[in-house]
Amino acid sequence: MTHSQPQGFLAQPSAGNGPGILVLHAWWGLNDTVKAFCTRLAAAGFLAFAPDLYHGEVADTIPGAEALARALGANHLQAEAEVAEAVQFLSERAEQTGHGLAVIGFSLGASYALGLSAADPEHIRHVVIFYGTGGGDFSKSRAAYLGHFADEDEYEPTSDVAWVEDALKAAGRPVTFYHYPGTGHWFFEPDRQQAYNEEAANLAWDRTLAFLKDAFAGQA
Repeated sequence: MTHSQPQGFLAQPSAGNGPGILVLHAWWGLNDTVKAFCTRLAAAGFLAFAPDLYHGEVADTIPGAEALARALGANHLQAEAEVAEAVQFLSERAEQTGHGLAVIGFSLGASYALGLSAADPEHIRHVVIFYGTGGGDFSKSRAAYLGHFADEDEYEPTSDVAWVEDALKAAGRPVTFYHYPGTGHWFFEPDRQQAYNEEAANLAWDRTLAFLKDAFAGQA
């Protein structure tokens, strides 16, 4: 049985198909920045899908985003089920490379990405997180991890970042975390004009692309 596309944004490469990448949005929701990121991945040869965990709602202010994130957290089991549905959809359509799927999570989405890698080791083999952390038991994970973190982040304490890095290493997972000097939360997102750092964002993109290409070539 083939699953229909869940609510979200699908970006296909010019070849029509490629390795599958699940993109989990930040607390702003599935906005144009996330869609543009998926399109950028597709231009690099990947099949990218971002589920809409807010079901059409998008925030542009911090209070609005906080409200949406709180509502999602209160119903996190439903959100996790929707992420799992997105994995099933993507795994059925992505090019079968033998290297599973990748998941990329931004801030709030990073927490779900980490949880997913622990909960679904069969599908999730590569994880990229941007300025977000999360707890979990990574002992069953089969993924390699790449993390991008701001040097001056009021939303993500360095102690939390260190805890996740240590937990992944203790589970025997390959993990590389980068810290970007002079940056704050959302430094990768061009619509966050006060936070966006073009130099750091370009470097994070280059590192992400290299990680993904190596991963699906079987070198990660």
